[in-house]
Amino acid sequence: MDKPPDNDVCSNKDLLAVRDALDVLSGKWKLQILIALLNGAIRFKEIAKQVDGISDRMLSKELKELEANQLVKRKVIDAFPPIVEYKATSHTKSLHTVIYALKEWGYFHRKKILGK
Repeated sequence: MDKPPDNDVCSNKDLLAVRDALDVLSGKWKLQILIALLNGAIRFKEIAKQVDGISDRMLSKELKELEANQLVKRKVIDAFPPIVEYKATSHTKSLHTVIYALKEWGYFHRKKILGK
């Protein structure tokens, strides 16, 4: 796993940028929800099935926060009963390298700690 050079010291501005990113993506659920949405628009219950263990109340809260940060788009389809779909925005696609890096580190960490 590549690491930055030892002389690559983070400035206060860098720390602020990392804090901003963590504020938006923090918690157990947000990245999992975004990953569920990367394959296209899906309904609330489909997200709940993919994100194992999340309650409907927590999913609703997290989706609202992600929508406020322009990472999720909510669309209401006029039907009876109304259909609500969620999809990733173009802004979400800017997280691909972050998600990939976290996935790779997760594999690395699991192998190092658990030997799997």
